[in-house]
Amino acid sequence: VDSAAKDKMQPALPPGPEWPEQERAEQLARGAALKWASGIFYRPEQLARLGQYRSREVQRTCSLEARIKSVVQSYLEGVKTGVWQLAQALEAMQGAREALGQAHGLLRDMAEAAKTLEPLRKQVVQHKQLQTMSQLLPRLRAVPAAVAHTQTLIDAQRLLEAYVSLRELEQLQEETRAPLGGLELPVFEGLGPLAEALGQAVEEAAGAAGQLARDDPALLVAAVRVAEVDAGHTASLEQHPRNWRQRCLQALQGGLERIHFGTPLRPGPGALAEWLEALRVALPAELATAEALVAPCCPPHYQVVQLWAHTLHSGLRRCLQQLLEGPELEAADAFTLLHWALRVYLGPEMMGSLELGPEADVSDLEPLLTMENIEQLEATFVAKVQASVAQWLQKALDGEVAEWGRDQEPDTDPSGFYHSPMPAIVLQILEENIRVTGVVSESLQRRVHGMALSELKAFLRSFSDALIQFSRDHLRGEAMAPHYVLYLLATLNHQLALSSSVSVLQPDWVAPGTLAPVEIALDELQRRICHLVLEALLAELQPLFEALPSRQWLSSPELLDDVCQRTARFCQDFRHVRKPAVQLLLAEAEHIMVLQYLRALMQGRLVCRSAEERIQAAERLRQDAAQLQELFLSLGLEESIQCAPVLLSLRELLNLRDPTLLSLEVAGLRQQFPDVSEDHVSALLDLRGDVSREQRLAALSSLQAGPQPSPQAGRRALFSLVPTPAPPLSSCLPSGSCA
Repeated sequence: VDSAAKDKMQPALPPGPEWPEQERAEQLARGAALKWASGIFYRPEQLARLGQYRSREVQRTCSLEARIKSVVQSYLEGVKTGVWQLAQALEAMQGAREALGQAHGLLRDMAEAAKTLEPLRKQVVQHKQLQTMSQLLPRLRAVPAAVAHTQTLIDAQRLLEAYVSLRELEQLQEETRAPLGGLELPVFEGLGPLAEALGQAVEEAAGAAGQLARDDPALLVAAVRVAEVDAGHTASLEQHPRNWRQRCLQALQGGLERIHFGTPLRPGPGALAEWLEALRVALPAELATAEALVAPCCPPHYQVVQLWAHTLHSGLRRCLQQLLEGPELEAADAFTLLHWALRVYLGPEMMGSLELGPEADVSDLEPLLTMENIEQLEATFVAKVQASVAQWLQKALDGEVAEWGRDQEPDTDPSGFYHSPMPAIVLQILEENIRVTGVVSESLQRRVHGMALSELKAFLRSFSDALIQFSRDHLRGEAMAPHYVLYLLATLNHQLALSSSVSVLQPDWVAPGTLAPVEIALDELQRRICHLVLEALLAELQPLFEALPSRQWLSSPELLDDVCQRTARFCQDFRHVRKPAVQLLLAEAEHIMVLQYLRALMQGRLVCRSAEERIQAAERLRQDAAQLQELFLSLGLEESIQCAPVLLSLRELLNLRDPTLLSLEVAGLRQQFPDVSEDHVSALLDLRGDVSREQRLAALSSLQAGPQPSPQAGRRALFSLVPTPAPPLSSCLPSGSCA
């Protein structure tokens, strides 16, 4: 299609202003038309229908133009109507503006006229006030007398009449205030102090409620009724509330606290127990008075019994808090306060009494003592008691130590055993403190129990230190004790008494093993005492063992006889020691004698020069072993725990005639006594005096060749506790083989 044909196909648009929207719509229409025409006339055979398409588009264009004309016509008619309406509105607005201007002028004229009437208005108000004053003048003249009369009624404690008179005066004041525009007349200046005086009278009566309920209940009832009636009047008249009801309740509480917890009534140092006992009697009596006498005088909503109980509780709690903030309490006061607050106060003797109603229950309130208070009091009590217990235990120990240097032997009980009241005193002091604190609380009892064990361990350490110092002073000659060993034996009985009775410090609620540190300390003390006793025995026997073995020893039993006699004389006092300590002492004494015997044999003081001397030495060992066994059997030591049989084993080593068999004998000795060493065997072989170098080496090698011996249960160490002399240093000359 050529461009001329396309231009003819476009509808002619009326000329008009170039609007952007119109231009854009025209571009879209042209584009759509071109797209349609290019699609329709793409093939040549469709050009024959060009006339039909043209006539159809002409009809459509005419239809669109007709519709556009119709729309534009209706739009123009609407615009015409709107312009007409706007013209009408403009005319109405102009009329209203003129009317408002006229009204503004009239108002301005009326305001100027009103200013001229202001003096007349003031005159009218003054006239009304004067008229009211003239009517109330007789009553106003009586106000001063009424005020004085009301004050007289208040002074006479006729509170209800005084309140009625006060209300009449206040009513008159209200009647005069409104007409006078809120102006207060000077004649009513005394009503404020008068009302305050009546309020104070009500407070004073409420503050002495307990006493008035007994002596003058009518006055208490009048005070409460005044407070209640005034609360209703002030609420209805919308006056500023005087809060007489609240002041009355506060006065009830304040008076109650002042009676029982006033500053002059608080306990001084050492008077806490007496003060608490007085409260134990006074507080239930006060609650009984409130229920029987005060409650009938007050309205039910006052809940007098509950108010009394809560007031007494809070006042007591505050008083105790202030008491704890002051100087630290003594141990007795701390204990008394804890027991009273935790046990007595809520118990059946006081607030938990069945005679008191449920209104007096204070168990749901804050406790008298907080956890911090309880912790503080328990710590104070334990610290004070610990210092006191330490002082008492030290006194008991000092008294016991003072007796150790006496010329008199230790005291004995009816059974003949050494006895002292010190162990019983020590345990009684500790046990009583633990038992007494059980009536307060479990936590305090546990604290005191721990403190008691700690002090007992400290006491045992002091006891051990005192024994060591006692022994040093005696051995150095600084303070010779006439009965040194006897008092050591007495202390062994003391230790045994403590060990047998220490279980009283382990109640059922204590965990098992709590006493283990104390038992360890007691065992250590027992070992310390036994060590000191055996040191004394060793000091007597050691010079005698210096002569063993010797030629005299081979031929005569006198040396060991002296040893046994001294030992028997030393151990005869063991009968005053209780079992099982006496068995321990005898076993240790026998053990130390055997050790000293073995030590003497190992020193190389004697070498047998012939077979006859070896036989004599072997026989002496047998006789000495039998003598030692007989000695300690006579003293009461069981044969099964004695160590003297080791001498019989050594006898076999000396009695052996064929030195070539020594290795077998040494192996047997090793099986019996695993702690025997090569040095010990070598020293014994030296005692024989007939062992060659090869035989010695063979015997010593047998110690390692055989199976390792198993340790025998119940056998005590012997050879490991016996030192051997150091071998002599070998001398190598320059010309020798080692040059």
